[in-house]
Amino acid sequence: MIKLIVRNLARTTTKEEIIDLFKEYGTVQSCSLILDKETGGSKGFAFVVMPKPGEAKVAVKNLNDMIVAGNRIRVKKAEVKAR
Repeated sequence: MIKLIVRNLARTTTKEEIIDLFKEYGTVQSCSLILDKETGGSKGFAFVVMPKPGEAKVAVKNLNDMIVAGNRIRVKKAEVKAR
């Protein structure tokens, strides 16, 4: 299972649109669009979990630097925070 971070999303990009982008490259286990607590609007980044590492790698290769809704998105493996 690989957790990816998607940055520089347009504030208008929806969770469904992100899932659709990644579904082209494999199974999407979950997607969390990060929202601002005060406004409820997108903060411009999301986390996508893909169960198969090979599919996640292909998604990163194909989606990193892609223009989505006018923004050049950045996709990479999310760093695991030590607790």
